[in-house]
Amino acid sequence: MTVAAALGASLLAGAAAVTHAQDAKHTIVTVVKLSGIAWFNRMGDGVAEYAKETGHDATQVGPASADAALQVQMIEDLIAKKVDAITVVPNSPEALEPVLAKALAQNIKVVGHEGSSLKNITYDVEAFDNGAYGEHLMEAMAKAMGGEGEYAVFVGHLTAKTHNEWVDAAIAYQKAKYPKMKLVTDKIESNEQQQTAYQKSKELLRTYPNLKGIQGSAGEDVVGAALAVEEAGLTGKVAIVGTSLVSVSGPYLESGDIKMISFWDPAKAGIAMNKVAAMAIEGKPITDGMDLGVEGYSKIRLDGKVIYGQAWVDVTKENMGEYKF
Repeated sequence: MTVAAALGASLLAGAAAVTHAQDAKHTIVTVVKLSGIAWFNRMGDGVAEYAKETGHDATQVGPASADAALQVQMIEDLIAKKVDAITVVPNSPEALEPVLAKALAQNIKVVGHEGSSLKNITYDVEAFDNGAYGEHLMEAMAKAMGGEGEYAVFVGHLTAKTHNEWVDAAIAYQKAKYPKMKLVTDKIESNEQQQTAYQKSKELLRTYPNLKGIQGSAGEDVVGAALAVEEAGLTGKVAIVGTSLVSVSGPYLESGDIKMISFWDPAKAGIAMNKVAAMAIEGKPITDGMDLGVEGYSKIRLDGKVIYGQAWVDVTKENMGEYKF
């Protein structure tokens, strides 16, 4: 073979290798806070849809309880399996930092969600600006309360970064705009469980008989609160708003126990995370203003490693039929 022929063959082989790398099927695993609840079941639908459309080995796992230590163990296992990327919705961003640093050191791409404070990531995908979302929820509750009265707030976990950002922004907004409203107690932790939110809401209603509002953060919070309000015969007297899905809170939207829910579609978030992970694996840049090709993420804002979409929607009794998931 001549030198020219050998060089040509080498170039062709190199091009074939690049093409193969771009066409290779990636192994991407999404680690959620908790398996078996509607919110993350819906996210799993998105991950499955992404896998079907792309052919990548995209799957979802999660612990049986919302425990950061169990997430750490799952991520350790994924590192040992040498997956190409891990996307994660952390129960505690701080608790996951060491194991995510280990994943990055093994050249595994890491994409967070609901984890804008994470340091050891390739990117983090947020559905929207968390402060603006918290203010939005407070405005809805304040209007339903007539701008005055006592209220309480729930978070899934006191370590849940996004929940605390929503609630902190909501409280600050209330103090600035609705001084006649009063937060009756510190943030209440539901552990992402409807039963816990229900029991603690019953305690709230006994302790604060003049309570006029409850803001929830985890998807089950508003339902637990609504059940407690209904049982107490206080329907229409306590304004409940928060993050949830129609499949979870629909009956209470219908009855009026829940005034409004807001959410972003977890399925779309799952697809967006996986798309970003695949781009990172392939060395494709993420740029400010780009379209990820996912509804709600068509003109992203990039702030360092954090990608912000514009993906929240509001649902009341009047439009709940449009959101059947």
